Amino acid sequence: MAFTYFFRDMHTLELIVKYVVPYVAGRSKIRVWDAGCAMGPEPYSLAIMFAESMGQFAFRNFRIEATDLDVSNSFGKIISEGAYKEEELKRIPQEYFNKYFRPDGTIGYFRVVDKIRNKVIYKRHDLLSLQTVGYGFSLIVCKNVLLHFQAAERVEVIRMFHAALAPGGYFAMEQTQKMPEEVSHLFEQMTSGGHLFRKIEGPR
Repeated sequence: MAFTYFFRDMHTLELIVKYVVPYVAGRSKIRVWDAGCAMGPEPYSLAIMFAESMGQFAFRNFRIEATDLDVSNSFGKIISEGAYKEEELKRIPQEYFNKYFRPDGTIGYFRVVDKIRNKVIYKRHDLLSLQTVGYGFSLIVCKNVLLHFQAAERVEVIRMFHAALAPGGYFAMEQTQKMPEEVSHLFEQMTSGGHLFRKIEGPR
């Protein structure tokens, strides 16, 4: 899914910081899965928000596994290079832009600084395979993807996310989406004003 931009849905990003940063405090490994990462603005925005909210030592333990089906087979190269056109970066808060982006050497392009770029690892992955890319995630983000699936497919993908989360881990959805009733018992919504959910243990 290619539609995204830096710091899209700032409200959800702020909720993630509010709830997830205290949850991961003191952990030796902090894993985040951004499912449907497109060309990288979302995982890089997440990494910047965590870098701003965590101590430098804690951020060393942080990693985002960014995945997408990517039929163009180009997302991996774009994300690994972390270079974007200046016009794609205009929505970034100025203080974050000044701190985390540098001129790329190509006119009109800026590159994400290594401190952030090294935290995002891209993998090609099909969510409908229902095969998780790992387990023990503190946070899974899946936005602008689930709405393209059939209702039954959404349910199974969310069950897979639930299994991939660490106990008490968090799941963020698109604001316009609704948690399917079939899996609503697996999560606790953290606030009525945002689609951030906490994993509940129990029968699936």
